Amino acid sequence: MQGITPVTSIKEASQNVDYVVSALPKTETVEHMLHSDGVFSHAAKGTCIVDTSTISPIASKEFSASAKKLEMIYVDSPMSGGIMGAQNGTLTFMVGSETQEDFDHASIVLEGMGKKLFRCGGPGTGEIAKIANNLILGIQMVAASEGMVLGEKLGIDPKVLMDILSVSTSSCWAITHDNPRPGNLPNAPSSKNYEGGFQVGLIKKDLALALEIADHVNAKIEFGEKAMDYYRELEKKGHGGKDFGVVFQYIMKDLKI
Repeated sequence: MQGITPVTSIKEASQNVDYVVSALPKTETVEHMLHSDGVFSHAAKGTCIVDTSTISPIASKEFSASAKKLEMIYVDSPMSGGIMGAQNGTLTFMVGSETQEDFDHASIVLEGMGKKLFRCGGPGTGEIAKIANNLILGIQMVAASEGMVLGEKLGIDPKVLMDILSVSTSSCWAITHDNPRPGNLPNAPSSKNYEGGFQVGLIKKDLALALEIADHVNAKIEFGEKAMDYYRELEKKGHGGKDFGVVFQYIMKDLKI
């Protein structure tokens, strides 16, 4: 790929650069990248670490404080927009930064990947926004699947139902962009055997984060708990790598994939 120089270690990737951009699956993985002979040990002062992972906001706040002590910048910048958003460079980034200046500095690289950038507040607030978003998304996919399964079993054409829902009060991302019914949207993961989308294992991880943080602040998210049960069961059945729209098949009681 033009302009890319492959390296074999975090050490090499962290040296002689102005920015370190990361997109990793878990809080523990980001911690390993930063510590354990990682970025904090090898990056120069002034390096801007732009972490687009969806992880604990508590940990992100701690990572920002550690970076500041080393005279580096760490901003939590989780993204939304899915596979198509990444391919088209139209992602949305939710950024938590120590200062407006840090946000502006991180924006230089984020604008190359996304169209909408929001400064959510201080360190960790980007993660708060993303976790709230994915909590809603995980619940919506279950709700969209239940509604579409019900309609199909009652006899309405599923494509007609999708077209109606797309412009009605139940319209949401799970209906209009990542429709879980195979054949409704040719480019959706559901029409590709649920491959290449937002994995069950990842939405389950994000819901687990939401439940964990909710417990800290005594927030009630019962629908999140129920949605978590669906994704937990799908992962147990070996579908953790499938797009989370596969919950449609679980609700349809026809999981033949």
